[in-house]
Amino acid sequence: MPVPANPFDTFPPTTPVATPLRILVADDNPVVRAGLTALLAGREDITVVAEAADGREAYDAACRHRPDVILLDVRMPGVDGIAALPHLVRLAPVMMLTYSHESETVQEAVRLGAAGYLVHGEFTVDQLLTAVRDIRHGRPHFTPTAAGALMAQLKSDATAHGNPEMASSAPTVSSQNLSQLQSGVGQSGRSRFQLSPREAEIMDLIASGMTNQQIAAACFISEKTVKNHINRIFAKLHSTSRSQAAAKWLGVA
Repeated sequence: MPVPANPFDTFPPTTPVATPLRILVADDNPVVRAGLTALLAGREDITVVAEAADGREAYDAACRHRPDVILLDVRMPGVDGIAALPHLVRLAPVMMLTYSHESETVQEAVRLGAAGYLVHGEFTVDQLLTAVRDIRHGRPHFTPTAAGALMAQLKSDATAHGNPEMASSAPTVSSQNLSQLQSGVGQSGRSRFQLSPREAEIMDLIASGMTNQQIAAACFISEKTVKNHINRIFAKLHSTSRSQAAAKWLGVA
């Protein structure tokens, strides 16, 4: 008796669907959060499972959603990124994504377990996406300012221990990683938009959520001068609003 044909022979084999990379975005600036979420959620292999406005919210969201990677700002009200970091790294790899570029902050973040450190204005969209994907697999990413801070710490430690070869053998930022950073990172926001040093400083403050009055106080200039700078900044960024300018400056528009 002939064997009946298998009715499923005509269907192609099922291809397993890769599980999207699950991201938690923690930043107190709603413009930054919205921009990053829109950017990341638009990729087939990435999904943003939660947002948070401070370290406490980030920890609660990480416990609830168990993300694959956490993007964490440094300066946030309440529990800031540095305070939350040692608790978050127990739950998922953490990459700092912030305006804070001070050497001490970078060094402390890495000491507490950050797997990468990106400073706004020093990376392109493609570099951010690559970094997010790589962090999951233990490949660190640092933009030039952060890498420079770590190299300075390594050199300082080497001098203190009387061992000039210590820096080259340290695992945190190897010479290969630094070389990749220097060749892979694009022009800074200042160069990209041809902003003057003062305009770049003010654009940083705009993106951080400061009002004109706050910017004037921080820069020791009048509000009228701030408005003049902002008019020139908007013209160079081809923007008509603070949120639009901030999105372009952050590379998420």
